Amino acid sequence: MAHSHAHPPTGAAASATRVFAITTLLNLAYTVLEAGYGFHTNSLALLSDALHNLGDVLGLGLAWGAAALARRHPTGQHTYGWRRATLLSPLANAVLLMVFSGALGWEAVRRFSAPPGIPAVPVMVVAAIGIAVNLFGAWLCRDGHSHDLNKRGAFLHLLADAAVSLAAVLAGLGMWAFGWSWLDPATALLVGVVIAVGTLGLLRESFNAAMDAVPAGIDQAEVNAFLAALPGVQAVHHLHVWSLGAGEIALTAHLVRPREQNDDAFLDSTVEALEQRFGINHPTLQIERGSDCSHDRHDAAPHHD
Repeated sequence: MAHSHAHPPTGAAASATRVFAITTLLNLAYTVLEAGYGFHTNSLALLSDALHNLGDVLGLGLAWGAAALARRHPTGQHTYGWRRATLLSPLANAVLLMVFSGALGWEAVRRFSAPPGIPAVPVMVVAAIGIAVNLFGAWLCRDGHSHDLNKRGAFLHLLADAAVSLAAVLAGLGMWAFGWSWLDPATALLVGVVIAVGTLGLLRESFNAAMDAVPAGIDQAEVNAFLAALPGVQAVHHLHVWSLGAGEIALTAHLVRPREQNDDAFLDSTVEALEQRFGINHPTLQIERGSDCSHDRHDAAPHHD
């Protein structure tokens, strides 16, 4: 049997935790400021943005906590450590976004019948600050978000917040220039719909990851064909591919090979090829002999870790 894995560098994990800490605290401070001005001016655009930002603060806090948990070492009870926290966090993140976007839409529809008068200039100023805060946070989360679902959830959250703040600025501009008070609830409704639609992808992907689905970008049939075409391999079965956490993809498979084959060199080259070709960095391969293989008895090659 061969087993190989590569943990994310300790420095990278510490950096991710630091990024989530900075963005969480920065967004929390801005949310308090925005909510205060929203209540003071009775602006739904600001209050909806603040409500959404509060959801994002909770989501970023989850991502922060997940990144910190992922650094914990494996134990006798948690043999993989706590790395799967980085898969559960974006799922909770996506659910929060959907709930808050629904709340925004409901309040916006309710206000259409009698939109209150809103002082436009404070709305624009506070919302403009929000654009800067959220774009800065997204910039901090940009590294690794393409393959780290936890970072991607935070990254999308922050970009969505920047879009909400931009919409609030435009609404304030319209109210200031033309007196269109209906822009306040209309903007909140539009932003709520856009956020809900944009969150569906994250919700689907994070749910699949939590359910041990094959990670996006990996074709299990292609992996199976690759293993079956390796020298001496007569059959492949019990093939499973799933995500362990941020940047870690696991694989288990049973490979049938003749008894006289050199398993050590074969396993080493296969483990390296799986990482280079598919990004699978935590494979476990078990060798079965073509002459006497069964699901209940296996001859295993020496263990490599």
